[in-house]
Amino acid sequence: MTVPASAFEAPTAERADECVVLVHGLARTSHSMDDMEVALQAAGYKTVNIDYPSRSHKIQDLAERVGKQAITECKAQVNSTIHFVTHSMGGILVRYYLAKNNVEELGRVVMLAPPNQGSLLTDQLRDELWYKWLTGPAGQQLGTDRNGVPGMLGAVDFQTGIIAGNVHSPVDNWLAEKIPGADDGKVAVDNAKVEGMQDFMILPYTHISIMNEEEVISQSLHFLHHGRFDHAAAEQLQQSRDGKNKGRTYFD
Repeated sequence: MTVPASAFEAPTAERADECVVLVHGLARTSHSMDDMEVALQAAGYKTVNIDYPSRSHKIQDLAERVGKQAITECKAQVNSTIHFVTHSMGGILVRYYLAKNNVEELGRVVMLAPPNQGSLLTDQLRDELWYKWLTGPAGQQLGTDRNGVPGMLGAVDFQTGIIAGNVHSPVDNWLAEKIPGADDGKVAVDNAKVEGMQDFMILPYTHISIMNEEEVISQSLHFLHHGRFDHAAAEQLQQSRDGKNKGRTYFD
């Protein structure tokens, strides 16, 4: 799908003194956030695209490492607001860091497919050797039980917009079968929500690609600009999809 150029607002002088931190998800790299970074820079923001060893440390250690690096690098570029755009576990790292640290320059936070209520897949797969190898110590901490880090964090007290996906690719069919209700192949839609969030949107994309979709990028920019998503635009695009793709299944 192509999002019209008008969906991306022109740069402003104010944004030139605002920084957006991008935080990738578990078992990914900063390159997974490259498309988002390009759009943010085109909109006038300074950016810091964090790369961190997501499979090598616990969430607590990763959060402090990512948070400190992000704030330091942003302050080297701007004197004003610091925003965050995260994917998957990146949202949990930011929540943990902000729960433990006061960031006076904090602006808005966009979370894409975050396991804010924990991961149902972690509950079922955490004892599998391949899962331990793939996700490392942090992956063991993403469960929905009382020992899971997401459940320890409580409500957010900063401006947060969340986008959840509700389709999955064929390779994730076997994982999606383990998740009751709507999901993106990795995270249940309901588990992406968190108390205190300012806005919430469900879009037809998969967990692995959601941060690279033009519609998601456009909506992320809209939330950073205005503190809300453009639900009217999303509804219009969905109606267009429904009209063009009757009887089809959405896969990436």
